[in-house]
Amino acid sequence: MTEKSLSEINNSVTVPSVYESAFWRKFLAYSGPGALIAVGYMDPGNWLTSIMGGIHYRYLLLSVILMSILVAMLMQYLAAKLGVVTQLDLAQIIRQHVNRPVAILLWLLSELAMMATDITSVVGSAIALTLLFKVPLFIGILITSLDVLLLLALLRFGIQRVEAIVFILIFAVGLVFAYEVALAQPQLGDLLRGYCPQISLLHHSQLVLSLGIIGATIMPHNLFLHYSLSQTRRFDHNDPAQVAEAVRFSKWDSNVHLFVALIINSLLLILGAALFYGTQANLSAFSDLYHALQNPHLAGKIASPFLSTLFAIALLASGQNATITGTLSGQIVMEGFTNLKLPLWLRRVITRLLAIIPVILLVILFGAKEGVLDQLIVYSQIFLSIALPFSMFPLVYFTSKTRYMTTRFVNQKWVTVLGYLIASVLTILNVQLILSVFVN
Repeated sequence: MTEKSLSEINNSVTVPSVYESAFWRKFLAYSGPGALIAVGYMDPGNWLTSIMGGIHYRYLLLSVILMSILVAMLMQYLAAKLGVVTQLDLAQIIRQHVNRPVAILLWLLSELAMMATDITSVVGSAIALTLLFKVPLFIGILITSLDVLLLLALLRFGIQRVEAIVFILIFAVGLVFAYEVALAQPQLGDLLRGYCPQISLLHHSQLVLSLGIIGATIMPHNLFLHYSLSQTRRFDHNDPAQVAEAVRFSKWDSNVHLFVALIINSLLLILGAALFYGTQANLSAFSDLYHALQNPHLAGKIASPFLSTLFAIALLASGQNATITGTLSGQIVMEGFTNLKLPLWLRRVITRLLAIIPVILLVILFGAKEGVLDQLIVYSQIFLSIALPFSMFPLVYFTSKTRYMTTRFVNQKWVTVLGYLIASVLTILNVQLILSVFVN
């Protein structure tokens, strides 16, 4: 028998009946999973790729952020729908309905994606601790690796408390960057034109950062997480009208929070473009950006230690948010694909170790150098882009079949075609990137 996904919080939140008419009461009851999902769209991996995009290409890559969020809205809707209707997450449904060799391959790729995801939160939080409290980077990594204990403690108070904490941290991060961008006074006309895609995006260097942004934005772990979080709401699964409403409000919840993610990612890129585009300084690391924000020669008249401290605080908040979602996603993948029966604390510790060991090995091999770890973040995001279609194709497939979704909830034809098209285009771009590495 398959254990419920994230069994300790599955069906733990009561929602109003479909026959009640208060829209906002229903929206608030279903709202929360979207905040946890949106965290993955503004984690330290997004920071580095988005800010670097602004520094190197000004507003050009704003169109990539916009397209990534629009794709994410479609994919997260399908993920929530699959979770609500089937009461399974993607890992579970693959294990049950895909032949064993393919399932093992998808499991291994998913585990690597979970590692890449968690690496960004570990490294980002550790660097923030170093910038704020002068903690040695290696010590910061070890401290960050223990924050899985924080998640275990938080979940004892229920998933809604965790959702509330995450939302507060998201709001704080957004406020910091809205303030800093307002001080930077970007040119509005050039900024708006950046949301229109241009052919130069296909050039090698732009493509590398574009795929890094796509991987950092959509991220496989967000898809796995949404299947499971959509099942935290308790309602009558035997009532098709109630199921339809759960799907509807899950989509509302997801889209609202993803719009917030669009704003924050845009602010990150705009900050990099408005303050540092055209500068000759090498700003490829978080510490470089931290010091640049207090350097009048780089940040101009708005430079101050206060701005750089806000930047580091927001980085720490973002890293801790990503820790919560990354650990939950790792648990979903491990449990769903393997159906392991282990104590909850042990599952989460194993999940955390899978992420922390590669970072520690790199620190041992190359030393506790931030530049190495920042590059690790960028390349981990590119790997996420490469791994993403291996989650997207199964998602579109399962949601397009009536034997899993029933006639009422199966994808419309255009949704299936669009989903396959997006996954195919991303695969082609990934192949182009891999080939261009050898050519260049």
